[in-house]
Amino acid sequence: MSDNRIERVVIAGASGNLGRILTEEVVKTGKHTVTALIRAGGSSADSLPAGVKTAVVDYDDAATLAAALRGQQFLVIAVSIQAVAALQDKLLAAAATAGVPHVMPNFYGSDVYNDTYRANTLNGDASLAMLRAIHDAYPAITSTPMVNSAWYEYSLAVGPAFYGFDLRHKKATLFDDGRSKINTTTWRQCGRALAALLSLPIHSTDGPAMSAWFDKPLYVSSFLVSQRDMLDSLHRVIGTTDSDWSIAREPARQRYEDARAALAAGAEGPAKVMAFARAMYTCMFFPGGGGDFETERGTANKQLGLPVEDLDEATARAVDMALNGWVDAFYARFSGKGDGYIKDGAAKQ
Repeated sequence: MSDNRIERVVIAGASGNLGRILTEEVVKTGKHTVTALIRAGGSSADSLPAGVKTAVVDYDDAATLAAALRGQQFLVIAVSIQAVAALQDKLLAAAATAGVPHVMPNFYGSDVYNDTYRANTLNGDASLAMLRAIHDAYPAITSTPMVNSAWYEYSLAVGPAFYGFDLRHKKATLFDDGRSKINTTTWRQCGRALAALLSLPIHSTDGPAMSAWFDKPLYVSSFLVSQRDMLDSLHRVIGTTDSDWSIAREPARQRYEDARAALAAGAEGPAKVMAFARAMYTCMFFPGGGGDFETERGTANKQLGLPVEDLDEATARAVDMALNGWVDAFYARFSGKGDGYIKDGAAKQ
């Protein structure tokens, strides 16, 4: 055992879309004992990678939750967005009781440390307040939020309210001229970033160390690309040209304001979700709006030894998600309303 290495990692949400990949990548290093927290009565243990230990917990029982965390060195929280408000505070309180020294909170988002972006996005102030509150409430725990912007394959596949593409129907809406670049990251790159971070020494005087990101954001990215870059990649992947697509252009500011107006008018259910997505995603593409954090702040990619990814390979995964049922299943699970939530695989707006 080493006092300067992370050997024991516990993950909440290990069976989710992101959590599963985070877990796989950490296990792949062979450097850690990985434990997944499993809700009592759940069946998610069946989908975990080989070699992952499990701890069955009741999130409403603080004592047993703390017992499951005792002896762990690093807590990764990757629960669903629907569950995070209810679970993250319970996990952090239990981690403090159990003496867990380090945590990656359930953030995995855009750069809320950028004042311009935070002012435009709908949850920026709340997200930054949440991250700062962790430090204030649990001073004995270091927190390392991952800033990765939006997930690439998910955001490209899931519907026009996000990156502006309806892959099933070959429709694209370009914001302004479609050439404003943003950072975007694959789930797999997020997993590799976590695994690389956990493989570093905790402290070092002659190279990268985990401590460089204690109570600081970890900026990682797969691509710095525009909507035009995404569309060109789609053409290469599926063998189309612009003439095969229905391409519209919409002023980014107007799209954003219309989405905000829909929310202010009391949009509910799926309409509310889609209006929120349109506002949040569109403001990423505002010139100088903070969607490109790489140019201003740099990333930790080189320090962590992350690979340079192939845009077309990631685009191909998004196409597969859109055309082969993943998006349909996602919306059915997300809404609890089955096929009524989507129409022909495209999110209702």
